[in-house]
Parts: sequence; C-alpha cells; structure tokens
Amino acid sequence: MPKFKIKNHNLIGDLVGDSPEFPKYTTQLMNLANQNSQGTRPKVVGQMSELIKEFDGKKYNDWVDWYLEKHPTAINDSTEKVYDMVQKLKQAIEFINRDMVEKWAKDLILSKTFVGLCFQESILIQIAAIKNTNYRLATPSEESNGIDGFIGDTPMSIKPITYKTKNMLQEEIDATLIFYDKKKDGINVVYDF
Repeated sequence: MPKFKIKNHNLIGDLVGDSPEFPKYTTQLMNLANQNSQGTRPKVVGQMSELIKEFDGKKYNDWVDWYLEKHPTAINDSTEKVYDMVQKLKQAIEFINRDMVEKWAKDLILSKTFVGLCFQESILIQIAAIKNTNYRLATPSEESNGIDGFIGDTPMSIKPITYKTKNMLQEEIDATLIFYDKKKDGINVVYDF
C-alpha cells in the first residue's frame, strides 16, 4: 500500500498560496511573545476550532472574508497584544549578559532538575508530618515493585494525577497511592489513607 507525507509548507501552498517568509529566529520570538501576551486566545480571536466548523465555504479567500466579518478587530487586537510583548522582550534582552545566562543554566540544570526529579521525598516528608509519623524512601528492590517510600509502615506509590485517567497503564501496586499535580508554583498532592 503506497504511503506519502505532505509537508506543512506544501499544505499551506496547496490550500492558501504562498506564506510569508520571516527572518531567522523572528517567529520563535513572536511565538514566545504570543504565549506571554495570550494574543491568540479565544477571547481575542474567537474559538478557532468552533469557527472553522461554522464556516461552510471551501476556499481560503471565502474563509478570510467570513472570519473578518465575524471578528473585524481580531487581527489588530492580536497584533497589538503580541507587538506590545515583543517590545517588552526587546527591553528584557538588554539585561541579559553572560553571567545571567550562567546563573540561569545553573538554576535549570542543577536546582530545578534536582527538585523536579527528587520531589517525592518532600511529599513523603510533608505527609509524615501531617500523620505525625516517620517516613523513608524505598529500597531499589521495593522500587522495582512500584513502591516509592513508606509513611510509618505503609508502602506508598507516588504518581502524577494523570495516572488516574490512564487505566490501561495502571499496574498492580501493593501500596497506597499518592497523586501529585505539578503546577508553576509548586505541587498539589492528593492522598487518602
């Protein structure tokens, strides 16, 4: 059975025509500015996945006309939000020197990696304090059975909250489950024992 791939630039060319060319790195910076400013969120440009369903045309030019009639200020509103953030990024980049990059690299590679990989112990410490008991990390042989540590004498298995939704991945673990949800400002922990 024949197989082939259509590259994104071909899809754009086939369906829309020529797409604009951008200097190297500029789209990455605009994407970052967009993420920070939320310039293409539904409240600014509409819920695109729903709008494309409402559109009953087939041609790109018809889509452009239809969309701009429904959201006449969206392109300008989005542009203003993103451009404002680009200006802020330009200002911020002036502060960045080699020392700052080194400090950032140390923080990411050493501190955040260590905390990101070793936060299970902090979860055990906190729950043990709540339960007014001791804790310990699992031995390698206990880890091979899905146990991450103990609170008192109770074996614990620490899983991301998304584990609950992945039924097919759930293995049989003879331990009490503790769930965590990593957030920007810390970790939300849910347990029941």
